[in-house]
Amino acid sequence: MIKKNIIIIGAAGRDFHNFNTFFRDNKSYNVIAFTAAQIPDIDDRKYPAELSGELYPNGIPIYLEEELPNLIKEHKVDDCVFSYSDVTYQKVMSVSAIVNAAGANFVLLGPRDTMLKSNKPVIAVGAVRTGCGKSQTSRRVIEILMEKGLKVVAVRHPMPYGNLVNQKVQRFAELSDLEKHDCTIEEMEEYEPHVVRGNVIYAGVDYEAILREAEKDPGGCDVILWDGGNNDFPFYKPDLNITVVDPHRAGHETTYFPGEVTLRMADVVVINKMDSAPPEGIQTVRENIIKLAPESIVIDGASPIKVDDASLIKGKKVLVVEDGPTLTHGGMKIGAGTVAAQKFGASGLVDPRPYIVGKLSETFRIYPDIGVLLPAMGYNDDQLKDLETTINNTECDAVIIGTPIDLSRLININKPATRVYYDLQEIGYPNLNNVLSDFVTKYNLT
Repeated sequence: MIKKNIIIIGAAGRDFHNFNTFFRDNKSYNVIAFTAAQIPDIDDRKYPAELSGELYPNGIPIYLEEELPNLIKEHKVDDCVFSYSDVTYQKVMSVSAIVNAAGANFVLLGPRDTMLKSNKPVIAVGAVRTGCGKSQTSRRVIEILMEKGLKVVAVRHPMPYGNLVNQKVQRFAELSDLEKHDCTIEEMEEYEPHVVRGNVIYAGVDYEAILREAEKDPGGCDVILWDGGNNDFPFYKPDLNITVVDPHRAGHETTYFPGEVTLRMADVVVINKMDSAPPEGIQTVRENIIKLAPESIVIDGASPIKVDDASLIKGKKVLVVEDGPTLTHGGMKIGAGTVAAQKFGASGLVDPRPYIVGKLSETFRIYPDIGVLLPAMGYNDDQLKDLETTINNTECDAVIIGTPIDLSRLININKPATRVYYDLQEIGYPNLNNVLSDFVTKYNLT
């Protein structure tokens, strides 16, 4: 048998899952390498032998995506499998052009070859872009199901930026588990809101192993909740598929990969942020839902915000710290912190760029459109220290923390600061309670 030589083009998430589910034990293929994008400092590593199976006793190297043409030619690569998310169609096809010009095929794996089947009912929450509001939608779903007496175990899309062997299966039930698993800010932003509300969330690298642990969680499990990442489609076959859209970025649901896939698969579409989005954006999103997911149930929603101390904002010059990925590859120009500054009467936003240090300078170089907001980057200790120094160097009256975590647990902020909180609030009918009541009845979960 002549094996095909493969490169998996990724960003430490979907790429590892595609390998684990389709290539790991497949003797028809020889995976030469992974390439890495989007996430800093994940190149020049290996997908370890402990996770890569019998066919790869030495593990699999990870290279920068920029090395793709040379790798294709050097290793006579047949297929390159694109395996990361929240990129424009232009970006996808630009990578395809690079791959084709170097002589290889450009491949996209779909749900049939990558989704795992659970022995529990699965509800999936995804979105058409990073920062649409998946997290608060997931929390709302869990809240409703728990009120119905059900035990829900969440599983989060991967963010394995550290020791991959140690991160094979991670379980988070207490805040101390965040430290135990050496989480980055980006991971904490997703796990902490679940933990503080009293539900368990899993994540890691091997999503078959994670699923089987979640199904038999010590606290019990009636339903698996897939909490998606970026705008990717689920790793688990959903029995109910919920997709969140963002009218602040109307039209992106048809121009970003694989967000359009996620929308077309939706049983339920939540139009979020209707309390702050322009009417024309809401109308555009509605029209695109009708075109792409005409059979879906559409739920109108808002994400109203509150803060610890509004007096720190009114009439003050504020530094706004927002969720990192939402500002970077999510491309948002406004986040929860910005909305809070507007709502509670800040006199102005302070530009952090004159004060940035270290690795944050690189973030602003790669994403020059971030503007006067500060992304809460913390993929490693150096970035975390740079974030602390930048905040403390910035001349402002107060800091608005728009991330979903208690940032003061991680860094020392030397000026007044207030946190922003937000949850999903459905508007009118239908709503998630209607949908989930039908789901509970259908799967005899009462």
